Amino acid sequence: MGVLKKPIYIVLFLLTILFNFIIGEFIDNFRRAGKLWLLIGIAFNFWWLAFFKYTGFIFNNINIFLRNDLPVRDIILPIGISFYTFQNVSYIVDVYRRKAKAETNIINYGAYISMFPQLIAGPIVKYETVAAQLRNRTHSIKRVEDGLKTFTIGLGYKVLLANQIGGLWKKIGDIGYQSISTKLAWLGIIAFTFQIYFDFCGYSYMAIGLGRIMGFDIPKNFDHPYMSTTMGEFWRRWHMTLGSWFKEYVYIPLGGNRVKTSLVVRNFFVVWLFTGVWHGASWNFVIWGMVLFGLIMLERFVIGDFLNKYKIVGHLYMFLVIPLTWLLFAITDFRQLGIYFSRLLPIFHVKTYAVNDRDYAKYLGIYWKYFLAGTIFSTNIPEKIYKKIKDSYFIVILLIIVFWASVYCMYQGMDDPFLYYTF
Repeated sequence: MGVLKKPIYIVLFLLTILFNFIIGEFIDNFRRAGKLWLLIGIAFNFWWLAFFKYTGFIFNNINIFLRNDLPVRDIILPIGISFYTFQNVSYIVDVYRRKAKAETNIINYGAYISMFPQLIAGPIVKYETVAAQLRNRTHSIKRVEDGLKTFTIGLGYKVLLANQIGGLWKKIGDIGYQSISTKLAWLGIIAFTFQIYFDFCGYSYMAIGLGRIMGFDIPKNFDHPYMSTTMGEFWRRWHMTLGSWFKEYVYIPLGGNRVKTSLVVRNFFVVWLFTGVWHGASWNFVIWGMVLFGLIMLERFVIGDFLNKYKIVGHLYMFLVIPLTWLLFAITDFRQLGIYFSRLLPIFHVKTYAVNDRDYAKYLGIYWKYFLAGTIFSTNIPEKIYKKIKDSYFIVILLIIVFWASVYCMYQGMDDPFLYYTF
């Protein structure tokens, strides 16, 4: 709807494609001034991202700090700008580093940036990954079949798991955080934990499937992150293309692990500050990024070896830590966030209203099957079974059922938007 109301966003999108295409040509053909062109390109791309995503946040905080009343316009965020900005920047940086040859056909470059399966929510695809496929793709019935199967799995994750279990998180919001019991509070944040995983993982599978149908190999974005024993491992398995982008274009250029310990800590700090800010223009995302930074540093220097050695302890640790960190991600209002934490951890006294200590039983009775399915499909067991029987008639019939069940749910209005559309 934002694009329909603001068609200028289409012009901006086309302008960014043209500009980065030209910058790539300039970097490749005028190497002496290559660094200057690179800096111009980076500044251009991040200027638009900062303008659309962070202007309101910056001016609101200026008003609070200086006690001013500057007018703050509600700027509509162009959908997918966080993702295609990173792809544009990775392209010009790789051309500068000679890891990729500048594209000479603007249609090919435009196809790379505007590839619709992953344009609005990733995975983040580097140009070198698909450069050859832009010119010469291999199509076959087998690839189409595999793509349709992968797409259907992603559709099922989104509609039949994420949307359904996300209903509990919505209900808790409607009830009000002050009026829920501690047990229901934990059920709610675990429900959100499953929702955000199957929502985003589902989208990624759908993007990979559609890409395969069209002859593109879009990279894997998730590797069963909820099976991790440390937060560091978790973020090597979650949104893998984003983590890879920050590692290659921020962490390593800052020195990576090749510098003294204090600078390694600094490098991690910068990466996680940027990761938090990238996810949203709100202080809760900044705090979320800093909490993850603190946990990863704690694991790196203190408890990581212990958690990796004693896997059961690691899994119990992550069972507690993952939902608590997602809570920082899920609730942007600090007052409401504080109330929810007080319900999760009742040692913090807070005034409550009409709390029914048995309220969790009602919702567990409704949603238990989604919690069970979420737990099973968060592991690698279904994937291992699928790989063994993916060519069987049983899988074909099962995926047809999943597809039409998903269509039916969407027809019934169970078609919540993808959570990562807002980024």
